Amino acid sequence: MAYLLADFCSDAREILSADDSARGREAVRARLEQLLTDDAFCAEYVSDDAPRGMRQIYEDEATGFCVLAYNMTEPRKSPPHDHGRSWAVYGQAVGYTDMTVWKETGCGLEPEREFRLNAGDAGLFDVRDIHSIEYGAGARFVRVTGVEMSGEARRVFDPEAGTLREIESVGAGSARSG
Repeated sequence: MAYLLADFCSDAREILSADDSARGREAVRARLEQLLTDDAFCAEYVSDDAPRGMRQIYEDEATGFCVLAYNMTEPRKSPPHDHGRSWAVYGQAVGYTDMTVWKETGCGLEPEREFRLNAGDAGLFDVRDIHSIEYGAGARFVRVTGVEMSGEARRVFDPEAGTLREIESVGAGSARSG
């Protein structure tokens, strides 16, 4: 049976309205894996024919969560970062994304855990969880965040230099669709 974007958004709204904790977010992560199995969703949002780059495809008026589709042409490695007061669920549609979870130490950051999201997998990063992502050319994934991130303060780290910057925007929501 088809599981469409509208179904996912309705389920996520219901889940988060009842339980906006790590347990509720884990349930959203599981529903995102279900959404990634829907051929119609993938054809529209994360296929060769879908627009390139990052675009917001849904924002929930009731709870504030957002769904973004990423169709990336070039490879990228992000610096370690968090999502401020938001959480994020990454769901891989095509290719893979390597994830690193970082922990703060008295002297900066150190990698705590590494894992790979393959097509169909989703991973949850809760509020203030520090992580970095690396994906190859042609990677396609979906990210769900607890809030619209374009103006959300978050931390970006440089482990080699031992520095931390707080930034307001990295362009999330730079392109939106219905």
